[in-house]
Amino acid sequence: MSPVLAGVLQLLALIAALALAYRPLGDYMARVYSSDEHLRVEKWIYKGIGANPNTEMRWPAYLRGVLAFSAVSVLFLYLLQRVQGRLPGSLGFSSIDPDQAFNTAASFVSNTNWQSYYGEQAMGHVVQTGGLAVQNFLSAAVGIAVAVALVRGFARSRTGELGNFWADMVRGVIRILLPLSVIAAMVLVACGAIQNFSGIHSVGQFMGGSQQWNGGAVASQEAIKELGTNGGGYFNANSAHPFENPNAFSNLFEIFLILLIPFALTRTFGRMVGSLRQGYAILATMATIWVGFICLMWWTEFAHHGPAFEIAGGAMEGKETRFGIGASSIFSISTTLTSTGAVDSFHSSNTGLGGGLNLLGMQLGEIAPGGVGSGLYGMLIMAIIAVFIAGLMVGRTPEYLGKKIGTSQIKFAACYILITPALVLIFTAAAMALPTPGHSMTNSGAHGFSEILYAYTSGANNNGSAFAGLNADTQWFNTTIGIVMLLGRFLPMVFVLALAGSLAEQKPVPATAGTLRTEKPLFTGLLVGAILIITGLTYFPALALGPLAEGLAS
Repeated sequence: MSPVLAGVLQLLALIAALALAYRPLGDYMARVYSSDEHLRVEKWIYKGIGANPNTEMRWPAYLRGVLAFSAVSVLFLYLLQRVQGRLPGSLGFSSIDPDQAFNTAASFVSNTNWQSYYGEQAMGHVVQTGGLAVQNFLSAAVGIAVAVALVRGFARSRTGELGNFWADMVRGVIRILLPLSVIAAMVLVACGAIQNFSGIHSVGQFMGGSQQWNGGAVASQEAIKELGTNGGGYFNANSAHPFENPNAFSNLFEIFLILLIPFALTRTFGRMVGSLRQGYAILATMATIWVGFICLMWWTEFAHHGPAFEIAGGAMEGKETRFGIGASSIFSISTTLTSTGAVDSFHSSNTGLGGGLNLLGMQLGEIAPGGVGSGLYGMLIMAIIAVFIAGLMVGRTPEYLGKKIGTSQIKFAACYILITPALVLIFTAAAMALPTPGHSMTNSGAHGFSEILYAYTSGANNNGSAFAGLNADTQWFNTTIGIVMLLGRFLPMVFVLALAGSLAEQKPVPATAGTLRTEKPLFTGLLVGAILIITGLTYFPALALGPLAEGLAS
């Protein structure tokens, strides 16, 4: 079987699995966030944190809950790392330095999971399991909660109430993420992923020394790492490590986990707003971009330029021979389009245009299908922009899902789409202009610039993957990328929740003959075009200096 055909068959199998899970999971999540009942364990949690889950919140109160909870989470995870050397189960590792502890705390709380350290050489069992894995659940649940609040903004009328943050967050963990993660972890263990709390073992003799490996609760962390679109690896090699990703089936299963909730949330959205066709339109937009990027990645990575590529059958440098180019391309595109950051190949060794596709996938805003929650609310923001553009074309006040898109709504949407590019470009320019950050670049020229651009793009878009040619474990990068991750996560949420509140206060507008049909394929095409044009106009000059220049020169 040719490598191209193998890749196509894996893609078709993946699409089939996602299609089977789409309806039941999407409907189940809609029931979870529409229910008035509370499970017994949820009541215990509410009592423990002193929250009343039945109290409806307007958007400022909902935002305060998000920010307060996340701030406490950053502080807790930071302190846990700083005292690691005194904790049992630390495997003899010392406490984490302040700048790296800040970077890691910001990373995992913001659902980015950027790692400037070697996981198996820095973090013990307590920090890995009690700190990082816990945040994988909580940060994902926060993202879904914000998305659900925006959906309620469309669904409700004449009220500014968006639900209760504490109830939404707890339900996301208890009823969705936790049970799915248990099932996924058992599948990964059956595939060969490890799950233990063993210490450090010396294996064999290599050039006068021994190779050391430590165990850990890897399968359980791997499950929520992918399911919650987190991405941080237990080991430095991430999903290229056989303890995390043992074989070709586990590789495909992990891609399935990455895409499962983001795609299914479009069904949840359609169910909650009372129009499944609206959910299908958003799904079609996400799927079109995702499949299109995979095909482009295959084209760049399978292209035979030079004798080395011809002998290997494509750009095999940096790829796992267990997976090959086809599966590695699906994995890399899926992670960079979903704010996951897990990798099963070395992104820096992609062809110039292939690396550019990974960059562009993140620069779209992580919306195809995006992170859990963040992908849906990011796509709905772009839908509002597309409706506004369509309204300008025909000279009509734009409407979306029966709500008028007025001055306030378009200002909130515009602020949302401007924040992340500003963070990426300003900090990239600063790093290139100052003398010290440049010393961390492994390569010079266009590829070196791509390393810096990729790092801040990954941080600001809460992706967490790395080009891996950049030494980011410095005070400059630990601090600035940490700041970028926090701002890139929580500033957009301010405008999402403000937009949700303004929409919930409106009275629905009845559809007329002049209303744009946003459930039709025409709107899907308009939305795809708007996303690509806005992203291109924003980032093309920077991409031209990096991956495009490298790709055209090769």
